[in-house]
Amino acid sequence: MEFRPCIDIHNGKVKQIVGGSLKDAGNLARENFVSEKDASFFAELYRKAGIRGGHIILLNPPGSEYYEQTKEQAFLAMKAYPGGLQVGGGITAENAGEFLDAGASHVIVTSYVFRDGYIHYDRLEKLAEAVGKDRLVLDLSCKKIGQGYRIVTDRWQNVTEEYVDEALLERLSGYCDEFLVHAVDVEGKSNGIEAELAGLLGAWGKQPVTYAGGVHSYDDLRLLKELGNNRLNVTVGSALDLFGGKLEWRKVLSICRGEE
Repeated sequence: MEFRPCIDIHNGKVKQIVGGSLKDAGNLARENFVSEKDASFFAELYRKAGIRGGHIILLNPPGSEYYEQTKEQAFLAMKAYPGGLQVGGGITAENAGEFLDAGASHVIVTSYVFRDGYIHYDRLEKLAEAVGKDRLVLDLSCKKIGQGYRIVTDRWQNVTEEYVDEALLERLSGYCDEFLVHAVDVEGKSNGIEAELAGLLGAWGKQPVTYAGGVHSYDDLRLLKELGNNRLNVTVGSALDLFGGKLEWRKVLSICRGEE
């Protein structure tokens, strides 16, 4: 299990938010933490620690008055750690190259591919052709609805008809290098992981998958490692000391690496 750190940017600031609270209207979100440091600080920290594969997420849509400030922060992070971080948020086949040229190792995409409630395979094929399978991460962030986990798009505001299951992972794996999955129901709440989802993702295990959502203790990390068959990578946000939480990021790294 790898520790995959995050740099979430909203209204031009590095933040940790409650995922389900994000609203494009008014650029609103319930905040857990707002950093006084810019995104390059965190990118440099991850670079020096040798942590690869973390993700930068732009939480403002391109039409937002804050988008350019948020994008500027993302570019500062990519410049500080070229080739070491993935980037997502408003990525399309048309603009993906700009982020890759700026230093992102991969682009992370959801809403461009999942439109009107369903996967648009023509868009997915266009995207994979534009950036290359080996530089594409598909974000399958989801909510528990009924008996399954349905993918949510547009900064977790719209629910699709697509369910995260092994069949979907199998179908999409031919187009991308990795998956990123936020458990939106527990995202930003630091109140425990979504165990059922972690078990589902870990059972598949054919490509790298990063799980995000709810980690609030070192025991959560150990449980995630067990449920995920040591196949899942993990992001820790609000609970991390870097973002005002109680978990020491170096100890998190050590547990993920199996050093304790």
